[in-house]
Amino acid sequence: MTTVTDMVELARTSCVLEVPATVGALGEIASLVLRLAAAAGLGKGATYRLRLAVDELATNVVMHGYRGGDGRITVRGRSGPGGVQIVIEDCAPPFDPVEGRLPPACPGVPPEQRRIGGLGIHLALTSVDEFGYAHRDGRNISTLTVKAEGTDRCPPRP
Repeated sequence: MTTVTDMVELARTSCVLEVPATVGALGEIASLVLRLAAAAGLGKGATYRLRLAVDELATNVVMHGYRGGDGRITVRGRSGPGGVQIVIEDCAPPFDPVEGRLPPACPGVPPEQRRIGGLGIHLALTSVDEFGYAHRDGRNISTLTVKAEGTDRCPPRP
């Protein structure tokens, strides 16, 4: 069986972007994601989901990983007829988004009684077709994949 990652392996477009871990650099990352999505022919929904997920994870690296200190984020992207794969790497303290994810508040809980945090990571992880995390050689490595065909709705996640 061919996975989404296998399809993206046949990528026609690949690129690497290294930026300072600052809020100002998030726009460069978003531009890269949009270019790769267009090259893969992703629809509006799939492009939105990919951008949402990458933006959330990159923002967390800036705000919580480096906590405003000096740091770099490396973004590697591949796109092809099967979809887009984005790899986000940083040297901030280890953080596995899957382990750090909090489920959203129960329906009916008033906003003022909901806990703060966790929803962004939940949205990011449920917005992509495949997600992987590794911590190697002092680096956090998050891999996000969105497939091209029929991906306008968010897939369910456990």
